Amino acid sequence: MTLTLDAVIVAAGRGLRLGGALPKQFLPLGGRTVVARSLDAFLGHPSIRRVVVAIGAGDEALFAEAVGERVARVRTVTGGETRQASVKAALEALSDDPPARVLVHDAARPFVTAALIDRVAGALDLSAAVVPGVPVADTLKRVADGAVAATVPRDGLVAVQTPQGFHFAALLAAHQRMMTDMATDDGGVMEAAGHGVAVVEGERTNYKITTADDLAAAEAAVRCIPVVGQGFDVHRVEPGGPMILGGIAIDADMRLSGHSDADVALHALTDALLGAIADGDIGYHFPPSDMTWKGASSDRFLAFAAERVRAAGGEIAHLDLTIICERPKIGPHRERMRSRIAEIAGVPLARVAVKATTTERLGFTGRGEGIAAQAAATVLRR
Repeated sequence: MTLTLDAVIVAAGRGLRLGGALPKQFLPLGGRTVVARSLDAFLGHPSIRRVVVAIGAGDEALFAEAVGERVARVRTVTGGETRQASVKAALEALSDDPPARVLVHDAARPFVTAALIDRVAGALDLSAAVVPGVPVADTLKRVADGAVAATVPRDGLVAVQTPQGFHFAALLAAHQRMMTDMATDDGGVMEAAGHGVAVVEGERTNYKITTADDLAAAEAAVRCIPVVGQGFDVHRVEPGGPMILGGIAIDADMRLSGHSDADVALHALTDALLGAIADGDIGYHFPPSDMTWKGASSDRFLAFAAERVRAAGGEIAHLDLTIICERPKIGPHRERMRSRIAEIAGVPLARVAVKATTTERLGFTGRGEGIAAQAAATVLRR
């Protein structure tokens, strides 16, 4: 049985230490906002079922502007005066269809990776509470009246990050029993309730934007270079239908032949994305010799490639697809294809182009023996 996993994003803070007119989570950061970057890591993760975001009272318009089209893919709740109150409100909102497990993440940590999400979620098989931690590298001093009062041994000390993972029922119960706002993270809430908390390896790049120096470092980190990958694929046409092309089913008297569902368009896009990050090709990751992929829906391949791009620190800036065939006519289906591709890849619709051409009845595509597709993917890499 697959255990459900939901995510809570905490975005109700005011960011007073950073200053400025906007809360830090709504600030622009390399073409996206801080909160949009955090959301993308969870919305694009295949294990996450739902995402609930706790926002400040009156921040509805700010949040919608900051996340754009993503607003339709998340549920928002009004947070409280403290982080604890905000998380509790989000957990109670999930109670209408409670997950088995939940991840809680600070919106102000925009560089969370799929690998870290996997690490935390995987550790929940052995523990009801899991936090990522990074060993403390600096020497620690306790200061009183502007002078060093003591040196604090750093052996065994870690700086704790998010996302933190929990068995949902245990975390909700711990929050409901907590009478004071004394914990600075949800691991602390579970500690206060008597639960053990496991620690997995965190990532130093997964820092929280708190001060102006943090924001400057984040802006430097997202300065990107564009890289381009290309993909090309061909599949034979055979009698029967429907035809799966561009992620949609087209009512036709023919279909594409192949080991999977033979969606030549999604295969070309998958190779283009993998090429942009020099990560092999579709045959390497999903070999035709592996019967696991016989008849598989190709949206799994494209979603996988998009997630590999994000895990490598990249951002999909644009997808450009050309389908080469005499039949079916692509024009009537173009917008549905664009929408589906954008949904699978987790990008705004404006970043997807679908075009079609013929070979003037020359060659195998001209004779209607097969369909070809070529694709280009532009990826921004830090």
